[in-house]
Amino acid sequence: MTSKFGAAAARSAADAIRTRTNVQPRVAIVLGSGLGGIAEAIERPTRIPYRDVPGFPGATVVGHAGELIAGTLGGVPVIALSGRFHLYEGHDAALAALPVRVLHALGATMLVVSNAAGGVRETLTAGTLMLITDHVNFMFRNPLLGPLEEGDVRFPDMSEPYDRELRVLAQRVALEQGVALAEGVYVGLLGPSYETRAEVKMLARLGADAVGMSTVPEVIVARALGMRVLGFSCVTNLACGLAAAPITHEEVLETTARVAAQLQRLVRGIVSKL
Repeated sequence: MTSKFGAAAARSAADAIRTRTNVQPRVAIVLGSGLGGIAEAIERPTRIPYRDVPGFPGATVVGHAGELIAGTLGGVPVIALSGRFHLYEGHDAALAALPVRVLHALGATMLVVSNAAGGVRETLTAGTLMLITDHVNFMFRNPLLGPLEEGDVRFPDMSEPYDRELRVLAQRVALEQGVALAEGVYVGLLGPSYETRAEVKMLARLGADAVGMSTVPEVIVARALGMRVLGFSCVTNLACGLAAAPITHEEVLETTARVAAQLQRLVRGIVSKL
């Protein structure tokens, strides 16, 4: 028996997508809160609403368009997901990672993930772009739980979930573009509440640099499928309790809007050099 969000579901969704586009992506891109503008750089785009993809629920979070965009970026065939499925919406971890399975079934061998995050390391101020070097799964959910899915590694090695060579390429492109690109460890929490002051202090002591509520399930499944992964966090604010004022989702979207163009150029530059 396999999961209803596993390989068979991914093939069904991929078949439906192929009826709308002939793009066979090399690169899959997942766009976080407020970062959907990257999709505007995709050339000759075909847009497919999530409601038209079997197994995909609609996106419910403000800042997530809820559509799949197929086309080319820097001459490379890509498919981007504008919006994701969060565990805090009540979704299973396997569903949160289903889009990665679908894009792999369509041919993608590389995954670029992006998210909005709070800065735990106090030097990561609002508007900083952070290259993710590693992550900590404090969601305490794993999308691989259950029977082994076709194509998965049963015990994927997670010693280097974010590809070292791709990180070197990202830093080289950032230097060429004059973009300041920090590096750090991302911690994924379940949410939807922001962290307490005590939790932020704990995360800092445990080695966290930024904190958010997504990304981790997607990366775990990507590695189980053998995909190379590159990740970015847009630091939108100091983590809850470090800032002088309470955090709001509106603040998150305002900050991502300011730096989205920077991230767009960076991702385009990286993809064009693959």
